Amino acid sequence: MNNNYQGWQGDLDTVSFDAGNIKNKLMNLNSPCYILNKEGQIGISNQGSLSYSANGKTQQLEMVLTVPAIGFHQLGNPSFLEFYGVKYAYMTGAMAQGIASEEMVIALGKANILSSFGAGGLSPARIETAIHKIKQALHHKSFAFNLLHSPSEPAIERRSIDLYLQHQIRIIEASAFLDLSDNIVYYRAAGLSLNSANEIEIKNKIIAKVSRREVAIKFLEPAPTKILNQLVQQGLITELQANLAAKIPMADDITVEADSGGHTDNRPLVCLLPSILELRDEIQRKYGYEQPVRIGVAGGISTPQSALAALMMGAAYIVTGSINQSCIEAGTSEHTKKLLAEAEMTDVMMAPAADMFEMGVKLQVLKRGTLFPLRAQKLGELYKNYNSFAEIPPDEIEKLEKQILRKTIAEIWQETSNYLSQRNPEKLSKAANNPKLKMALIFRWYLGLSSRWSNTGEKGREIDYQIWCGPAMGSFNNWVRNSYLADIKNRRVVDIADQIMTGAAYLYRIQNLKIQGLQMPEEFSQYHPVYNNPI
Repeated sequence: MNNNYQGWQGDLDTVSFDAGNIKNKLMNLNSPCYILNKEGQIGISNQGSLSYSANGKTQQLEMVLTVPAIGFHQLGNPSFLEFYGVKYAYMTGAMAQGIASEEMVIALGKANILSSFGAGGLSPARIETAIHKIKQALHHKSFAFNLLHSPSEPAIERRSIDLYLQHQIRIIEASAFLDLSDNIVYYRAAGLSLNSANEIEIKNKIIAKVSRREVAIKFLEPAPTKILNQLVQQGLITELQANLAAKIPMADDITVEADSGGHTDNRPLVCLLPSILELRDEIQRKYGYEQPVRIGVAGGISTPQSALAALMMGAAYIVTGSINQSCIEAGTSEHTKKLLAEAEMTDVMMAPAADMFEMGVKLQVLKRGTLFPLRAQKLGELYKNYNSFAEIPPDEIEKLEKQILRKTIAEIWQETSNYLSQRNPEKLSKAANNPKLKMALIFRWYLGLSSRWSNTGEKGREIDYQIWCGPAMGSFNNWVRNSYLADIKNRRVVDIADQIMTGAAYLYRIQNLKIQGLQMPEEFSQYHPVYNNPI
């Protein structure tokens, strides 16, 4: 019906005309908004009803336009909410070494928000402790555990998979994969069965984090037949499970990772997401899966604007990472949280990664308040330019030991040998006759411990803290600068999730009004954190 013949009927006392109350009513997301015209003055109400008259005159006020109430299920893909039993198309990604801690996963899980525990770099015993703690706290609520790909140490990856299967961890977030491993295929296939309706039941769910099309394809397609056959021959899965695995994609969800903290290809989201969505549709046409793989996004998501932008581009869900490190529940030190809370968008850079150092892989870290990225780059240059410590000039060795390592090479090698004798004796024996590998292992001592120093708050090593961080941290800090969230003591993961999703829903409403032609002051196009007293 033409709006010229549309009116509003209701109590005039519910209509607001001043900017403050107008914004409050726009913020009332659970109610519709009626935009009204009273003698040329624009007002708004959340109450009343529509009325129509044949002569084109309203019974009380002319209704300019209206927008309905907004539910959070309208943001993202509703099937994500149903599949995982959560309230938002929002999850927090894993941050290795327990930075995405038990406390973080439990707090979010109790609020029906999906969160992934940062199992990367932790011992099997430490992971098992986390499994018990989280399962005891959350019972049947959803949570995930991270599986960090370890191409140079497949035994470590396998131990994690064995733990996940043993303790029935039903959701894993797979990250840093360049190719499918036997381990992740084993996890996927081992959870397959047919239900009473002869439908495939997927017990072991996979959320794969990728930043390249060639990796996305591997998770969009079914598991490789060769690996499935090997698993059958090894007695790890049944022939039925192998046959079922050939009919479903390797992942239920794929997180397109743009310019994130830690491991990243620094890809721009506006280019990467459309490419992966198109690829998903192409593979869906080929295989005709009953449930198409959902595509979410990570990297750069830190404000309502970035969240809404990703969702409007077609993301099924969003994933936050860096911003959660500065929260109370994060498994990192107070000093690190303070540095993160001071970060600007430009305070990040790439530095060599410990886990794939020999391959030249880098990760994104904070450079504000720490010399780690510069010192790590120096180690990378030495490894690239020399084949052994014997080739490095004595003055360089002296700087290395005094300024960066703060121990002699001999002392570090003794520590490394003791560690590898328990964890990876095969690699230790190889290093005995390979000076280049020995150099890499000693450099990895620094690269590996520097992140632990950051997490535990190692005194005297603050200048060497390795802090995984993307530009989203700076964007978040700018957004909360003049709010209660500027203080790290007030930063809680559930509250931040609520603020981002509420803000995204509010901005979605504002865009809806603008699309319908309503001219609005720019101040209405901003959402700032609103303190909600938890008591």
